[in-house]
Amino acid sequence: MPAVTGRRAQFFGGAETEGRFAAPATGDERTLLTDVLAAQRATLELKCAGLDEELFLRSVEPSTLSLLGLVRHLAEVERRWFRRVLAGQEAPALFSSEADPDGDFDGAVPGPGAVAAAWEAWRDEVAFAESFTAAAPDLDVEAEDGWRGKVSLRWVLIHMIEEYARHNGHADLLRERIDGAIGV
Repeated sequence: MPAVTGRRAQFFGGAETEGRFAAPATGDERTLLTDVLAAQRATLELKCAGLDEELFLRSVEPSTLSLLGLVRHLAEVERRWFRRVLAGQEAPALFSSEADPDGDFDGAVPGPGAVAAAWEAWRDEVAFAESFTAAAPDLDVEAEDGWRGKVSLRWVLIHMIEEYARHNGHADLLRERIDGAIGV
């Protein structure tokens, strides 16, 4: 792959990227947190745009890190924090288990409908999270978590922003390795 010169932002633009960070930078706390999280979610979709079978491609063997694994992992993370912890639902993991705790990444292999199933699960979990957040009386809604102890909706939203930001960095590198696409 040839060396890239210039600002990375100039290589990955267009109408689909313009709206990601267009939300106001002032406002109430819930709006700001949900807008930043929505931009991070949109970034994941952008990093995977136009790819299907390529989503299975691994970072560097023997790593099991792939774009498909990231989609599956983030569906699991959304499900865990919003359905299981905050809403208190019995919602078993989608792609991992006690026997295979890294199944979200390790199990992201080619197969009929695997990409569509991962995106469907991710979109379902995002929709639930957005609905839960919108319906919550405030960001001080609390729940008990076995890992963190007592957590608030505020903390979960901040944690989700951090989770997406970290994994979107991985997605940048994975996408560049697949087809050379780079940018913000």
